[in-house]
Amino acid sequence: MNIMCPGAANKNTDPLDRAAARCAARGVRLTPIRRDVLALLLRHENGLKAYDLLAQIKQLRSNATPPTVYRALDFLIEQGLVHKIGRINQFVACRHESHDLPGLFLVCPRCGKVSELQDAALMQSLLRSIGQAGHALDCPEVEVTATCPDCRGCRPTACC
Repeated sequence: MNIMCPGAANKNTDPLDRAAARCAARGVRLTPIRRDVLALLLRHENGLKAYDLLAQIKQLRSNATPPTVYRALDFLIEQGLVHKIGRINQFVACRHESHDLPGLFLVCPRCGKVSELQDAALMQSLLRSIGQAGHALDCPEVEVTATCPDCRGCRPTACC
């Protein structure tokens, strides 16, 4: 089991440069707007809602529109660089290099912190159990409500 941290994949290169290289290897391009959206999400560990992202992109590109941001997000999701956390309707940057299996995300119900958990054995077991039940996973993200370490140690009225 491994909880990934920003930059954990390769501390010697910029995550944006790695993303651009990954896109180029697939024959697609990380355009300036896509790069800006990814950069903002990398800066916000817990992700951003689309309209918060739009407000921040407008500071960089005054002509940005909701369709521009959504198209960039769709591309980044398709390339495995960003995940949509449906439970809280936020987008988060992927914190590791590849997704052979669906991502497992822990979402704190108190503070909204999102942690991407990488546990291949757990995900393989989950997929096997889902298949044995006659179902198929529809989404590349599995979200679990789990109180984060910061909130576990405090009372809800005091700090969360």
